[in-house]
Amino acid sequence: MSLLNIKNIHKSFGDLEVLKGIDFTVEKNTVTCLIGASGSGKSTLLRCINLLETPDDGEILVGGENITHTKDVNKYRARVGMVFQQFNLFNNMTVLKNCTIAQMKVLGRSKEEAEEKAMKYLRKVGMESFANAASTTLSGGQKQRVAIARALCMDPEILLFDEPTSALDPEMVGEVLEVMKDLAHEGLTMVVVTHEMEFAKDVANHVVFMDQGVIAEEGSAEQIFTNPTHERTKAFLNRILKK
Repeated sequence: MSLLNIKNIHKSFGDLEVLKGIDFTVEKNTVTCLIGASGSGKSTLLRCINLLETPDDGEILVGGENITHTKDVNKYRARVGMVFQQFNLFNNMTVLKNCTIAQMKVLGRSKEEAEEKAMKYLRKVGMESFANAASTTLSGGQKQRVAIARALCMDPEILLFDEPTSALDPEMVGEVLEVMKDLAHEGLTMVVVTHEMEFAKDVANHVVFMDQGVIAEEGSAEQIFTNPTHERTKAFLNRILKK
């Protein structure tokens, strides 16, 4: 059974219909990359999956359970974590505290358990030596690696990434993509909104091309990048790969 099933998701903001009946599935231990022009609905779809936005219609099934009207959103977000463009770290906390607070509050872990888990994942993303640093002192790439560690501390079944490199200076993009590639190779289930086409080509098992609120085309990375069938997919890839 698929880990994540998106069924007929609609979302409007006022008169603007952003998602127009989205259907797709995510298998366990795979990477799904959502690509498409800005404004095509990718980030809104991710925010609906994480219940930061409430879909107007449709179902989101995680492990077969419809979570669209779940009562405990924080507990659900522990299962389906999210890494944002702008890192969203708590500026008044150290790196370690950023990684322990939700574990203690949402999962009920002791301080010792939470810190042990936090150090494990800070080590994994190469940020162990910054555990006691104030988060405000970090570079953008470092902040994003801490944000990834923080999400991993919750032991999520799925990790969502919303353009995780778009706010970074070019020289910092690689360090974050390397962490994501390592996670993919370890079998973490990931859904990634990205403009990094090389990453999508190399890492994605499944690529979804969104256009004006619908899925115009989806398939394997090889299929989408070497033999797209939809004219809009071809036009998008021609434009973005020539940059």
